[in-house]
Amino acid sequence: MASTNTDSRAGLLYGVAAYLCWGFFPLYWPLLEPASAYEVLAHRIVWTFVFCLGLLTITHKWPAFRAIVRQRRLMVPLALASVVITLNWGGFIWGVTNGHVIETSLGYFINPLMTVLLGVFLLGERLRRLQWVAVALGTIAVVVLTVDYGRPPWIALLLATSFATYGFLKKRANLGTIEALSVETTILTPFAFAFLILLQVQGTLAFGHEGTLNTVLLIGTGIVTAIPLLMFGAAATRLSLTTIGILQYLGPILQFIFGLTIFGEQMGTARWIGFVIVWSALVIFTYDALHTHRRNRRLADECAAESTAI
Repeated sequence: MASTNTDSRAGLLYGVAAYLCWGFFPLYWPLLEPASAYEVLAHRIVWTFVFCLGLLTITHKWPAFRAIVRQRRLMVPLALASVVITLNWGGFIWGVTNGHVIETSLGYFINPLMTVLLGVFLLGERLRRLQWVAVALGTIAVVVLTVDYGRPPWIALLLATSFATYGFLKKRANLGTIEALSVETTILTPFAFAFLILLQVQGTLAFGHEGTLNTVLLIGTGIVTAIPLLMFGAAATRLSLTTIGILQYLGPILQFIFGLTIFGEQMGTARWIGFVIVWSALVIFTYDALHTHRRNRRLADECAAESTAI
């Protein structure tokens, strides 16, 4: 029992740390100017790949990495995952460096609802009544925000859809964080490196031309990408999905606050209404998840007690 409690506490610390890191991301990417969002994305891929090579060596996971590469059934979902995570990373970087921090937070607020919809359409799962209510409210919020923005909230929808799809593909692959991320960045790195060479040839590459600090920060994109993923992986093995589901709101809450305070983005009445509807949907969604978790655990305990009695 003591070991279980220790694992839970450690998992909670890892989880909170991971989501706090993701919440502070909007403060990091603008520091990389004058590098464009596309150059930053390419550096993020390349330096995450370099960081992963070090991790594979330190953790002695090269055999696992090579075993994955040899299996086509694993490489297909990981190749697709590498594409969608590129869209997610690129959309987020572009959003926070172009005055859309609040909209990026919206993407991660509606991500749980998008994950549920993927379960319906791809796995044929049936939603409970409160889940349908939450999804319906989320849809209404998107409509309200579309009217307010004068366009669909494309950045938020891109981030929510890509991250939900990424989670689905990673769940299908069911691999360790280090090995999977290493394979994904191995697939992406040749394209990212070629793009950086193209920028150098065109004379528009910021890396190495904008001072030591800029160079160090661009190299640091690999570290700030990999560390929270590793902490999240450690949390996921120690915490219930329900706890992880609640912790995931830490990131977008911080992003929303930073968008309002540090970046000074405006929130009109209609936009506030849209976000309040989203938050209402998440309250219902979280309540349903907690209620279902408690009920299932109670039924499991009752079944165990009956088995013991027999």
